[in-house]
Amino acid sequence: MPNLKASIKDVKKTAKRREDNLRFKLAMKKIIKETKDAVAEKADKKKLNDLLQKAYKTIDKNVKKKTIHKNNAARKKSKLAKLIAGLVK
Repeated sequence: MPNLKASIKDVKKTAKRREDNLRFKLAMKKIIKETKDAVAEKADKKKLNDLLQKAYKTIDKNVKKKTIHKNNAARKKSKLAKLIAGLVK
């Protein structure tokens, strides 16, 4: 355990940031999984597009909060778009 007041504060801030980052990442993973499940179920086009928009929004929020790197986000978005494009055709 740190002795200095500033170090104690840093430990608290780090713990809070870790919790927040985990919450944001889990929300992103959840919506991506929902989208993939909808693709597997061959859901209708409207539902897929709504889920894709939600996934994009969540992924972009994570980039803005610097939870994930922008290239990682681009890769995730590209994979989802390919999945849905293959099904919608």
